[in-house]
Amino acid sequence: MTSTIPDPTVGPPPPFDTELDAALDMMRERLAVTGSFGVADIPALRATQAELLRVSDEDLHRDGAYVVSERVVPGPSGEPDISLLICLPARARTPVAAIYHIHGGGMIMGDRRLGVPGFLAIGEELEFAVVSVEYRLAPEHPHPAPIEDCYAGLLWTVEHVDDLGIDPDRILVAGGSAGGGLAAATALLARDRGGPRLIGQVLACPMLDDRNNSYSARQMAGLGIWDQHANGIGWRALLGAAQGGPDVSPYAAPARATDLAGLPPAYLDVGSAETFRDEVLDYAARIWRAGGNAELHVWPGGFHGFAAIAQAALSQDAGAALPLWLRRVLGS
Repeated sequence: MTSTIPDPTVGPPPPFDTELDAALDMMRERLAVTGSFGVADIPALRATQAELLRVSDEDLHRDGAYVVSERVVPGPSGEPDISLLICLPARARTPVAAIYHIHGGGMIMGDRRLGVPGFLAIGEELEFAVVSVEYRLAPEHPHPAPIEDCYAGLLWTVEHVDDLGIDPDRILVAGGSAGGGLAAATALLARDRGGPRLIGQVLACPMLDDRNNSYSARQMAGLGIWDQHANGIGWRALLGAAQGGPDVSPYAAPARATDLAGLPPAYLDVGSAETFRDEVLDYAARIWRAGGNAELHVWPGGFHGFAAIAQAALSQDAGAALPLWLRRVLGS
C-alpha cells in the first residue's frame, strides 16, 4: 500500500551525482519506470526493456573465456520445468566457485541473461561460474512462483556440481533489484529448509519491502528510476491484495523476516538517491543485530541501478567494490 499523505518529517530528496543526473535525463523516458503506468502497460515495458538491455551471445562468451549452455531442469514439485543459463570458465581448473544469479526487473520483466555480463566480467578474473535462473514473472505468476523457481534452480545446481565442475562449498547467490530481493529470499529459504549452505549473498539495490512506504520511497517519489509508484506496481503484481498487509511472507518480501540470524555473509549496495535506500540500510542493520556479517555501501547521489546502466566515475567506484568482497569471500 502506497502512502499519499505528505509527511513533514521527510526532507527534500538528496541530489543526484552530477554525472548521473545528466545520464538520467536520457534514460528516464526510454526506460519508462517512473510516472503513471499500470499493470496493463507491463507487456510494453517488457518489450522496451528487452530491446534496450539485450544481452548477446558475444556478451556471454567473452571471446571464448566462457562456455555457455542452457538447460531445462525440473521446477518446483508439480510445477513447470525451468531454464538455467550456465556459463562455465573455459580455461579454469575445476572445481570452480559459482554465482547463482537471479535477474532483476521489478518482478514483472527481465530474463535469465539480464545482469549476467557484469558478473562474467568479474568472473573472468576470479575464475567462477555463473548459473542464472529463468523464473516465472508476475502478474501471470504471483508469489510463490518466482521464489520457488529460484530455489528449485539452486537445488538442481547443487545436485549437479560434479557434472558442472563447481565447488559445492563455494556457491553464493546474487541478484540486483528484484533479483536482489529474490536472492535474499533464496538465502532465507535455504536456511529455513535446511537446504544448500551458501557461502555468501550479493544483494545489489535489492527490492525487499512490499510496504513501499519508507522515508526514501516517499522522498524519491517521481524521481530517478523505479520510483514509489513503479515499485507499487511491481509489488501488487506479485502479491495482489495482500501487498502491504499483515500476512506477507518473508520469502516474498525479505524485509518481513523477523529473524535474520544464520544467514551467509551479505554484500549490499544502494544509491543514496533511490527508493530502496532505507529498506536496504535497515536490512543490513538487522543482519548485524542478529550477529551476522554484512558489508554495506551507500553510493552518494546514485539512482537505482546506476552502476550497471550509466558511465560515470561513481559507477566505476561501485563496480570496483564488489570484486574485492568476492575475492575475500570466495578465497580467489
